[in-house]
Amino acid sequence: MVQIVIRGSVDGSSPPEWLLVELQGEMVSRHNSGLAGNVMGDLLYTTEGVPVLIIGHHILYGKQVKLEKPFAVLTKHPSHSQDTTGSHDNNDASQVSMETDEQGSTSTSYSVSALIKRKLIFKTRPKPIITNENSSVL
Repeated sequence: MVQIVIRGSVDGSSPPEWLLVELQGEMVSRHNSGLAGNVMGDLLYTTEGVPVLIIGHHILYGKQVKLEKPFAVLTKHPSHSQDTTGSHDNNDASQVSMETDEQGSTSTSYSVSALIKRKLIFKTRPKPIITNENSSVL
């Protein structure tokens, strides 16, 4: 059996918390180049704490909810030794081992990069942003 080691943070602090964004419909980039690494829009909060997402000329209002089960964002760290508790693990980081049925000579460890405990839900259709024009200018 292969063991997969999951490490907490090296300095003992808790990992940052991220938010999950849930949208109804489909997000498509303008040039079909994908969304990875691109700015999708602006996320703002009203004074009442309501999340507002502005994408192009559209505005969405949402709500923030707590996830029933939180997610952990993991970063994969391959190592080439069978001993996953070697000298590089002598710090105070918390570790959790997972056993898998995969066979192999290399072991893999994961570190927790972030936790996701809440999500923003935008389930209404986007509303167009319309500005008022001054009729005297025309």
